[in-house]
Amino acid sequence: MDIFKSATKKLLIVSLITLTQISHAEFKRFSISAGWLHVMPQGNANPFNINTAVANGTNSTVGAISPNGFLNALDPSAKVPDTDQTYKDTLTQLINMPGLEELLKDENGNVKPEITGSATVNDLDRWESRGTGLEADDVDTLGLMFNYYINDNVSLQLIGGIPPKVDIKGKGEIFAPMSGMAHTGIGLDIPLLQDIPITTLGNKSKAATVRAWTPALEAQYQFGKSGVNKFRPYIGAGLMYSHFSNIKLNGQIKADLISAGHMIQNVLDGQAGAALDGKSSNANPFVRVKTTDAIAPIISLGATYDFTSNWYAVASVSYAKLNNRANIDVIDSKTGKQLIHASTKVDIDPLITYLGVGYRF
Repeated sequence: MDIFKSATKKLLIVSLITLTQISHAEFKRFSISAGWLHVMPQGNANPFNINTAVANGTNSTVGAISPNGFLNALDPSAKVPDTDQTYKDTLTQLINMPGLEELLKDENGNVKPEITGSATVNDLDRWESRGTGLEADDVDTLGLMFNYYINDNVSLQLIGGIPPKVDIKGKGEIFAPMSGMAHTGIGLDIPLLQDIPITTLGNKSKAATVRAWTPALEAQYQFGKSGVNKFRPYIGAGLMYSHFSNIKLNGQIKADLISAGHMIQNVLDGQAGAALDGKSSNANPFVRVKTTDAIAPIISLGATYDFTSNWYAVASVSYAKLNNRANIDVIDSKTGKQLIHASTKVDIDPLITYLGVGYRF
């Protein structure tokens, strides 16, 4: 009986020590893992909303302008009163008529200012450029996950990694939808209507590149028990913060926007003809691109598999409802005046897969 009591006592002591050790192991444990992080944005492009410094109804002297610049700005459907012929067809014939060169054109072959007169310009103040927008491309990077375990089932996870360089794809072509009225020097008021090409986004391999910083913090619940279940699935939910730096715009798009800045300045300076001919102005435009920071909800579904009590493999799939706004400004460096402002919502909505190896301590 004494032997039995002694053995029982020893067993109880060993059990208490073991339970204490297990309890200590279950609480406030840490783990860190590293692996392959693949980000697949699911969002679609949203149209650019654009406004310029040219107020609706601005009156601008046209000045000397190339025949094509002058004719292309005319409303192609506007007809000469009491005829079936359009103004555009009539003036095309008139400008190209032999014998009228000296009367209508200057020594450079441009239509003379006294013929072109002035123009009232509409619709350049603001518009929505439908069918355009920006989309983020897929990207891979090294992911890092750090966990603090409140108990054996509940943990807080910090999700990070090396901020990847992300290619931003463009969609569509941006036009400036000009309308208005030409008040010619020959006594005719002719309707204007022209979609002026600004830049094409969709024919570039990428419209821009950015460096993406997207840390996330999740609360997770892991099923099963440490030391009992090698395979332990988990679910998580939390918040993701996004910040984009080192934004570099495609060189051709940047050049197109600078040209558009010159166009707007020429209209403001009473040189509508120079604007339509794509000539430089007295401004010195530059392009500034910024994106807004954002906070988004994120959910995760994953699992760990224990190789040992310390080493494990982990795999997960996460989704974040993330979007931000890209703002593009064309500014005259001489005056600080904003000539053009374009803004679009960028729906990123990334689906994130992660496969890594971790260590508990």
